[in-house]
Amino acid sequence: MTSPAPQDLVITQATLEDWPVISGWAADEGWNPGLSDGPAFFAQDPEGFFLGRIDGEPVSAISVVNYGPDYAFLGCYLVRPDLRGRGHGITIWKTALAHAGNRTVGLDGVVAQQDNYRQSGFELAYRTIRFAGTAPEAEVPAGVRPAGPADLAAITAYDSACHPADRPRFLAEWLTTPQHRTAVRHDGERLTGYGVIRPARDSLRIGPLFADTAEDARALFAALTAGAAGTEVAVDVPETNTAGVALAEAAGFTPSFETARMYTGPVRPYATERVFGVTTLELG
Repeated sequence: MTSPAPQDLVITQATLEDWPVISGWAADEGWNPGLSDGPAFFAQDPEGFFLGRIDGEPVSAISVVNYGPDYAFLGCYLVRPDLRGRGHGITIWKTALAHAGNRTVGLDGVVAQQDNYRQSGFELAYRTIRFAGTAPEAEVPAGVRPAGPADLAAITAYDSACHPADRPRFLAEWLTTPQHRTAVRHDGERLTGYGVIRPARDSLRIGPLFADTAEDARALFAALTAGAAGTEVAVDVPETNTAGVALAEAAGFTPSFETARMYTGPVRPYATERVFGVTTLELG
């Protein structure tokens, strides 16, 4: 029997209705996608998701989500296991990267693919470690409260200082999704951090966790996990943020997964020291 060749692959833009297929494949890989991620992902760039089909059946997927004129993020790079090694991945890869134009592209690459990404022009920025464990007993610390609609502008401004690009469309959806819970911390005058916790396939996931200081991050972490004691929780921490690693370890979390943040070129300066937990491995 002849295996389907790359020229048999029909690549189209994916829609939100296709998201269950893509997130299902991601779950099969152990990536633990959030249960309600799709609408926020597509809100940022509805034209940035692609699906490859053979005879109408989905076989590959990828996303290249544009953030403004200078930056894009690649994720959801998946090929159905029974059809790997036949060129279907690189074919959809090339199609999707064209969507980024001349933008610098970032990704969080799994270990097995990092050499391939280097050959495609991506260079290592830092490793990200997924820490997972059972949420400890905790109380909501002073100065931390649930976010409300009035906080959106302040969170969006704070987020812009902690990310390589502005992403107001994404945040407007991410912060208001019913199953997502957002906490903010104030010093009485200004926002000093915020975090989000959401349900995923295998555990709750924290992301982002952005904070001025380790103390702010610990307070937000406690507030986010206060209602989840005894439940499995995961957070993706840049290895370069040693205070973030120490925070996860102090909670009794242990490494379960790792990726590498890689870029094809320069990104605008941002406050990497405030990133105690990345938002998602799919959209950065």
